[in-house]
This record gives sequence, C-alpha cells and structure tokens, in this order.
Amino acid sequence: MAPDRTRAHVYVSGRVQGVFFRATTRDRAREVGADGWVRNLADGRVEAVFEGSPEQVEAMVDFCHEGSPAASVSDVEVEEEPSEGLEGFEIRR
Repeated sequence: MAPDRTRAHVYVSGRVQGVFFRATTRDRAREVGADGWVRNLADGRVEAVFEGSPEQVEAMVDFCHEGSPAASVSDVEVEEEPSEGLEGFEIRR
C-alpha cells in the first residue's frame, strides 16, 4: 500500500436517496481513480468511503457536496481514517 494513500469516511445528508446519488458517486470515483464504496443508510443519509491519493479523495469529498444532478445535499460529515487498501469502487446494499 502506498504511503500517500488517504481515506475519508463520509456521511451525506439531504435529498440523497432515490436520485442516483450512489451510481453517480461510483461513476465519478472510477473517473478520478478513487477506491471505496457507497451505500444508503436507513436514516436517509448516504455513507461512503473513499481511498486513494489525497487529490483523489479530495475530489470525491468535493463531489459529495454537490452529488448527482437530482440530489439536494444539506450536509457532509467527513472523518479521516487510516487507509485499508481497498481496491475498486462498489455500491453496497
């Protein structure tokens, strides 16, 4: 695992379910080369983990403030964590 890999654990609030947020997040992560996963939570938020270079992770956190075109993001909580060496990006159920 590269020493410059970083990880962000993100919780996104607002109108973020049923608006293609997860699929758009996956597509953007693949575009920027970030690894991780995204899923809906029972409380209406979306939870995501992004791993990669600091630039890749920052790009994904920035994306979460906008979300998919139909989303309306009201809050983004970000927790930095040690990288776990995830590979690829998936939508979790």
